[in-house]
Order: sequence, then C-alpha cells, then structure tokens
Amino acid sequence: MKLYNIQKNLTRFTAVMAIVMLFSYCKSDVSGNEELEIDDFALIEVAEKTNTGNQDLNVSFLLDLSDRIDPKKYPNPTMDFYERDAAYIQSVSDAFYSHLRSKKVRLMNDKIQVFFDPEPLNSNINDMSAALKYSFTRKTTTIDKIEQVKKTYSTTPIEIYKLAIEDSKYIGSDTWKFFKSKARDYCMEENHRNILVVLTDGYIYHENSKFKEENKSTYITPKTIRANGLNTSKWEEKFNDNKYGFIPATKGLDNLEVLVLGINPDNKNPYEEDVIRKYWSEWFDAMGVQKYEIKTAGLPTNMDKVIKDFILK
Repeated sequence: MKLYNIQKNLTRFTAVMAIVMLFSYCKSDVSGNEELEIDDFALIEVAEKTNTGNQDLNVSFLLDLSDRIDPKKYPNPTMDFYERDAAYIQSVSDAFYSHLRSKKVRLMNDKIQVFFDPEPLNSNINDMSAALKYSFTRKTTTIDKIEQVKKTYSTTPIEIYKLAIEDSKYIGSDTWKFFKSKARDYCMEENHRNILVVLTDGYIYHENSKFKEENKSTYITPKTIRANGLNTSKWEEKFNDNKYGFIPATKGLDNLEVLVLGINPDNKNPYEEDVIRKYWSEWFDAMGVQKYEIKTAGLPTNMDKVIKDFILK
C-alpha cells in the first residue's frame, strides 16, 4: 500500500511539474528571458501571418549624406528631406522591432546596421552609426536590448543628419561603388532575408567613381538627363535606342532585396522620375536583384505602411 501511495504521489508530482514547465515555457523563452510585452499588435500579427517571425532578417541602410539633405539649398515647406529620411528609417526599424517581438528568442539570428560610402569625416557621426549596429542571437538577446533598438533608431538617425547639415561638409554618396565593392560583403548573409534600404534622391554621382562605357555610366544627374535628351515624351525610345543606363556594378545579388526611398526628381522635367526609375530598375535587373521597390520622397505618414509591408511581407 505504501509503495502504491508513493507511486501515486510521484505520478501527481510529475504531472504538476509538467504543467509548471509548460506554463514557464509559455511565459519565457530560452536564456531565461521574460515574456515579451506586445505594444504593436498590428505589425506583429502581420509578421506572424507571413511567417517573417521564422525568418532571419539582415537589414542594412545606405545613407546619402550629400547636399540633397541641405534644407537651405533644397527647402521643402511641408517637411525637410532629411526629416523624411529619418522617419523612413524609423519605419524600417519599427518593422524590424516587431519582427523581433514576434520571434522566439531561441530562433534569433537577426541584424540591423547603417552604412555610408565614403565614411563621414565627422567622427561623431561614425560613432553614432556604430551605435546603430545590432546583432541578435539566442545568447545575446534580452528584452532590454530589443527595446533599445526601438529607442536608438527613433533618435540617433535624426542626430546624424543634423550633424551632417551643421558641418556642411557634404561628402556625397558613392552608391555605385558601394554596390560594386561592399554590398555583397556588408549586406548579405547566408540563410538570411537580406534587405538593403537606400536613402537617396535617385541621382548618383561621386567624383571618385565617374566612368563611362559607351552610353552607360556610373552616374546620373539632372544635367546628364538633359544632355542625353531624356526630357521629352520620346525619352524611353531614345533611352533604349542609345542603350543608356548604369554600368552594372556587380552580379549575383539574387539574395539581396533593395528598397530605394526618397526619390526626388527635378520638377523641370515631367519625365525625370520615369527616367530615374528606368536607370535603377535596369541596373538592379542586371545585377540580379530579384526583389526591389523604388519610392519617391512622400510624406512619412503615407510611406509608413508601404515600408512596413516591404519589410514584413
């Protein structure tokens, strides 16, 4: 009888422990982290429905700190372009944050970072960009670190732009060279969904990467568009006949998704935006990019959903 009671009690104890362990598992994940509190229900629901919570994200930004961000040279009565850039970055980071919140810690292997090419001369800007680099694994992820991403990306990018404007040393952005020499090494990880977000007005020019091969080049400016006669209703016919476009910087970028934000065409040419899109889209096709979107500099409130849909779907 005593043996029976012992066995009975052991059975009950085992059942209770199983329930406790199950409850604890639901409340916390590997590494002893507490349950993540959910603030952004809508975005997390999107992440769960589209299985992005099971993907490993590797999100990169390429910021163009040329004089395009100068509020005096290119004023906008509605919202300055550098402020739009910072808001776009926050929308991307919010989507990344929601992805993390929908994912179990034991599955974490996600990254987010910011790049410039060339690097800014201001060391403070470089320090700030270093602070925007985060890597999450099951061993390094904590609730505080996840919350820190949201906080840092909501404040630091705007400070970077303000410092660049205050310095007035606009070094430009060597976008073509970045794709040629760094995109593969910096922005692509195996077994990840690699996303590069390019903040630019759509024009590419840097004195250190100015080359031409017949009618293809490494740059595009309003001046070159006019010089090539791509400012009439027959611009596309002329573009195709003369084989204009960017020189492919590299190949094999099939595992890289690119989101271009901030396109700001010269309003003197009604076909400028179409020409810019043609240059970029053919360039991405030639380099093997399978998924990309090219968006104009709309108001952040209108762009927020567009950006988050790209990241989470």
